[in-house]
Amino acid sequence: MGAEFLFMDDNARPHRENIVYECIQSEDITRMDWPVYSPVLNPIEHVWDMLGRQIEREKPVNPPTTTTTCLPELRRALLDEWCNIPHDQIDNLILSMPKRCKTCIASSVRHTPY
Repeated sequence: MGAEFLFMDDNARPHRENIVYECIQSEDITRMDWPVYSPVLNPIEHVWDMLGRQIEREKPVNPPTTTTTCLPELRRALLDEWCNIPHDQIDNLILSMPKRCKTCIASSVRHTPY
């Protein structure tokens, strides 16, 4: 990634597991300090949320029971839904970043509507 590479995660519990920490250490990756319970400001997190919600709405009543059939179906569904996200929604997320940052700063990193 290069000397300037800095890894950012959101301090979620899975990101703090020993195996993750050991992997990051073994690869000599510098991790950004990130406050616990910080608001989700990264626009891609909101896109993942959109995808997840849409997949939940579209999931079959009787989901497949084996991983071999489930993963390819999930992959196909995610790719289909990714292509269906209107570009204006992603543009709006990006354009909302200055307002989101100002709101976060004004709230002293307490609850925000984002």
